[in-house]
Amino acid sequence: MDNWDWDKLQEQRKKQGRQLPAENQASGKKAENGDDQPFASKSGGGFSWKIPEKGLPSFGKMKWIVPIGIAVWLLSGIYIVNPDEQGVVLRFGKYVRTVDSGPHYAFPYPIEMVYKPKVTQVQRTEVGFRSVGHQERQFRQGVNRAMPEEAAMLTGDENIVNVQFSVQYQIKDSVEYLFNVTDQAAVVKNAAEAAMREVIGNSEIDSALTDGKLRIQTEATELLQSILDRYKVGVRVIAVQLQDVHPPKEVSDAFKDVASAREDKSRIVNEAEAYSNELIPKARGAAAALINEAQAYKETRIRNAEGESTRFLALLKEYNAAGDIMKKRLYFETMETLLGNENMEKIILPNSAAGSVLPLLPLLKESKKPAANGEKKS
Repeated sequence: MDNWDWDKLQEQRKKQGRQLPAENQASGKKAENGDDQPFASKSGGGFSWKIPEKGLPSFGKMKWIVPIGIAVWLLSGIYIVNPDEQGVVLRFGKYVRTVDSGPHYAFPYPIEMVYKPKVTQVQRTEVGFRSVGHQERQFRQGVNRAMPEEAAMLTGDENIVNVQFSVQYQIKDSVEYLFNVTDQAAVVKNAAEAAMREVIGNSEIDSALTDGKLRIQTEATELLQSILDRYKVGVRVIAVQLQDVHPPKEVSDAFKDVASAREDKSRIVNEAEAYSNELIPKARGAAAALINEAQAYKETRIRNAEGESTRFLALLKEYNAAGDIMKKRLYFETMETLLGNENMEKIILPNSAAGSVLPLLPLLKESKKPAANGEKKS
């Protein structure tokens, strides 16, 4: 019974194969070979039906899509930190590490995220004014837009002055800069304005307008840095620069007059100091010369007196030892001194005639000057 049924089924399948169209002959042959049989097969004395696979999708190519996607996802974690940047890595929103410039790897999103702030970039904020834009600068060279509500400040002597200044700063700590505050530029600007108001409030208006600007800049820089460190903003203040300090427009003319008077005062004081610096050294030099001359004359007189005294004592000693000889010696030395004078007129007479000649002094000497008005000398 079983063999007949199987043979009968094979004949029926062959008849159906002859009736298949040409394009289905291949599938019919495949069914004859026993592959993907659409009907039934004998198994254990019964029949079992197979579901044909024709029309279902093929998963041979799709099995590589998932590994490739995972590989691409893993490779997306490679990132590069530029030389002017610093990498801050978060894992599930929590800070884990900070990396320097160069290539690095982090688990892709959403496991890890990387922030790359520019730590070497010098940022700038302005208080009391705003710089004009590029297009506006073409028509208004060197003109900034004033912000009076920010610039007006009260000095220590209860005067109002308009202060315009700028702040330059860098990122000091990337983690504090990114996560401690939300608007870093606004925090720096507000802290700078508070610091400058405190410094100006401790200064007088004359100092702020004239020679106290350097001190104000230094104190404002130190105070601003302390405020930002207290709030852990992660910012390093490079400089606070005063752009313009001037009184309000309502009293600007009076302040100009006061400034002119101060300039005149400074000029006159400088001229007086210059004259004093020129005259005092000359007077001191003349006084020093007189003192030196007097000291030299004093020393000369003292040395001469000491020499004469020493010479006299030496002659006295010799005179006490041999008086006659010393008398003759002194006589000869005196006569030698007198006769050796070239300007003295000398008349030599013999001893025989010396007693008969009347000595006359040459009181009337013949004038050697030429006669005046052409007169001849008689």
